[in-house]
Amino acid sequence: MPLSNSASQDTTSWNFQNKYVERVMDNASYTAAHPDDTLVLAGPARKPNQDPSQQSAGALQAIGMLQSIQFSQSKPTQPLMAIGSGRSFFVSGKAQTQFSIGRLFINAKNLLRVLYKNAELSGLDVSKFDDPAAANKGDYYLTNLDSELYYIPFGLACLFRSKARDSIGGFYAELCLINSYGVGVNAGQNMLMESVNGVADRILPFNPSDAMTNASFRKDMDAVLGFSADADNISGPKSAE
Repeated sequence: MPLSNSASQDTTSWNFQNKYVERVMDNASYTAAHPDDTLVLAGPARKPNQDPSQQSAGALQAIGMLQSIQFSQSKPTQPLMAIGSGRSFFVSGKAQTQFSIGRLFINAKNLLRVLYKNAELSGLDVSKFDDPAAANKGDYYLTNLDSELYYIPFGLACLFRSKARDSIGGFYAELCLINSYGVGVNAGQNMLMESVNGVADRILPFNPSDAMTNASFRKDMDAVLGFSADADNISGPKSAE
């Protein structure tokens, strides 16, 4: 039978034995975000004006073989007090963004090469710098953080969807610059990893293409649990009419 709205949303509806908090979670197994359904792409330094489906071919490069990726934002905030008052107040500055990426080291474009797809599309010859990033223009392996190439910012997009193919959200990190690169080897390990750390100017909302969603697929899955067609909202599913 269809599920009713049985989520605790305030103190009057709180029933910890019989209700979820905020929304009904019977469908959490296929509506939660998962690493399988997360896509990371490298692209222009500033967020494109249109969605990914309208980009020119290759403008956003999907990054494969990722093992880990983290983005974090911090905002410097200073607590202050004033003579004559026992209350505190705060002043705050601009948010600062950091990221780190770990990727399998494989016989293909290395991580630095993939992140600088935008430089490749522009026709930049990375072997011609005073400090070259590669021996030849078409090389798949880039290195040498002293190269002038790494003064050129790039962008990183991250898109999330659920197992039901719903678009959960996405963001675009603008004006990314790398401040460290590493690769390590230990005897007996079964793979090599390369990693980068960097900073970005800001993180903006970024909506994936409508092609990533499939409404009928989601409705079919909801129907098994008895969710009504209009149940997908933050307050939980509604009773069937």
